[in-house]
Amino acid sequence: MTSPESAVGPTVGQRWRSARWVLLALVVIIGVATLSTYLTAPRPGGEMDPESTSPDGAQALVTILREHGVDVIAAGDIAAVESAARPDTLIVVAQTLHLFDDDVLHRLAALPGDRLLVEPVSRTREALAPQIRRDGATTFGDTKPDCDLREATRAGEVQFGDSAAYDATGDVPLTRCYGGALVRYTDDGREVTVVSASSFMTNSGLLKDGNAALAMNLAGSHRRVIWYAPQHSEGDGESGGAASWYDLLPGQAKLIVLQLCLVVALVAVWKGRRLGPLVAEQLPVVVRASETVEGRGRLYRSRRARDRAANALRTAALQRMTPRLGLGHDAAPAAVAQTVAERCGLHPQAVAHTLFGPPPANDPDLVILAHELDNVERQVAQS
Repeated sequence: MTSPESAVGPTVGQRWRSARWVLLALVVIIGVATLSTYLTAPRPGGEMDPESTSPDGAQALVTILREHGVDVIAAGDIAAVESAARPDTLIVVAQTLHLFDDDVLHRLAALPGDRLLVEPVSRTREALAPQIRRDGATTFGDTKPDCDLREATRAGEVQFGDSAAYDATGDVPLTRCYGGALVRYTDDGREVTVVSASSFMTNSGLLKDGNAALAMNLAGSHRRVIWYAPQHSEGDGESGGAASWYDLLPGQAKLIVLQLCLVVALVAVWKGRRLGPLVAEQLPVVVRASETVEGRGRLYRSRRARDRAANALRTAALQRMTPRLGLGHDAAPAAVAQTVAERCGLHPQAVAHTLFGPPPANDPDLVILAHELDNVERQVAQS
């Protein structure tokens, strides 16, 4: 026997028990998609930023080093570098646009541990690697190590691109690899390595030739690495480059600039176009076609422009007849007259006089021309 509930249909509770698993599955799917999007979303950043997934970032190299057991400390400022520096630590100093302050460079130079300078400018090189000088540019094709440096020989060929070449400033023993793009020397028991290019260490450059191997060999030579690639300016800005144009203005000039800005804003408000209320406008007047024709005819008559009136009548008649005759708009008058004569059984000369003849001499002749054009057009339409 069928129960009343089954006869009527499923109850609200039955529908909820059936739909809750669907809702739970949707919630799980949305949660997994949101988490995946967050974890795989690109993390923008500056050049050699250890947290950036952009082509110029270095997150890929830092991640690989950490997976191989290297303790990589991403230092965001000079204070973090000083607190983490130890004699058994490698300090990776990546040159960025924000590394320019002399005080920051002097503090880096006083820290213990080995150094790896990546594409340093002259100011950074003089402070952190004073025994190195620039010696022109590398020769095209210097992709082989050509040295006995273990990190370079194990990596093999590396594409540095257009990079600088380094040499020693004095008699310090210097190891030169890749035509001088990679050099190393020892100073007071500290190894100082300088490489003139950073592209082989970035996210987009690790897959080329032996770039990944050389980057890992250089940055992973120690169990503890401090990665310093400043993404914001530090220090008092005396080196130049951190101050904006507004900071360079004297106090009185700043007040004048603010006053000028206020005056320009007031003038703009005063002279600015103001939108008023909507104005109702009447629609264009509708004129019947017969009135238009009569008005144009009166204009022709007032100016005695029988030639223009005849030309208008003939042009309109030809425009209506040529499609029926299978002729183009650029057909020759003789061809049009011959075709109309053959279609209507008229004499070609009479047709040519009607369609292409001289303008009428008076108003009665103009009326006769209009009747003749109507007669020819009617015969063409009926043929």
